[in-house]
Amino acid sequence: MESMQDDRKEFRMQLRSGSIRKAYRGLLDYMMDLRQPFLRKYPNYSVSGLYQGCMDMTFFALVPPLLKRRGLKVAIVFNYDAFRFEAWLAGRNRQVQREYWELFKDTRWGEYRVVTPAVGVDSIVECDLAESSDFRDPNTLTSTIEMKAAKFTDDMERYLSRQDRKSSGGA
Repeated sequence: MESMQDDRKEFRMQLRSGSIRKAYRGLLDYMMDLRQPFLRKYPNYSVSGLYQGCMDMTFFALVPPLLKRRGLKVAIVFNYDAFRFEAWLAGRNRQVQREYWELFKDTRWGEYRVVTPAVGVDSIVECDLAESSDFRDPNTLTSTIEMKAAKFTDDMERYLSRQDRKSSGGA
């Protein structure tokens, strides 16, 4: 097993090559730019600042009013391990996360994943927004992410509204 010192040497060597630094900076710049269309198109949503992460995930949150009342948000995430853009339904804390996981756990979604709670898991439901991140065409990438994120958000809101009607005895 390599020591922390060995890992730091490798990290420093990789940073000196310049590619990692440029790629990371480019990704952060893209994520900052990606926030803008959501700010313009959804003025009634809260849109958080960018969380840069520790090279595990970088994200910003969209908080529509219906989700906010429930302590939920949709995170637009770049997942470094999977190396793709994802949308995550997440809770404001672990208690909210667990409560809504209980509501979603038996739901079968074709294109979405219900994620089992565990240490380090920050999502309830996940959706792939863009498998191949082709930064040579950022406009198409942004359009794809926006469209899929909007559908994911709408689907989550519709599902929660149906659950509200069921619990209140409505149709």
